Amino acid sequence: MKPSLFVVGLPLLVGGCASTLPPDVVASSAAVEQPSARPITYRSPISGYEARQPVDPKPWRTQNDLQSPANGDAS
Repeated sequence: MKPSLFVVGLPLLVGGCASTLPPDVVASSAAVEQPSARPITYRSPISGYEARQPVDPKPWRTQNDLQSPANGDAS
């Protein structure tokens, strides 16, 4: 006989002879007694929308000076 027959057939034969189901498959009464989740409330997909319009660019040197430290960086 071929060894692949034992590799495939033996686990199927042993698995088919199992007398009990695993505990994860059997339904338990604890699952029935738990309360259901609260219903989801509707929230509009555009509720946090904030309109933004394009603006003209400002001079880059002014923008740079506003973001740089007061005395400059020694690096």
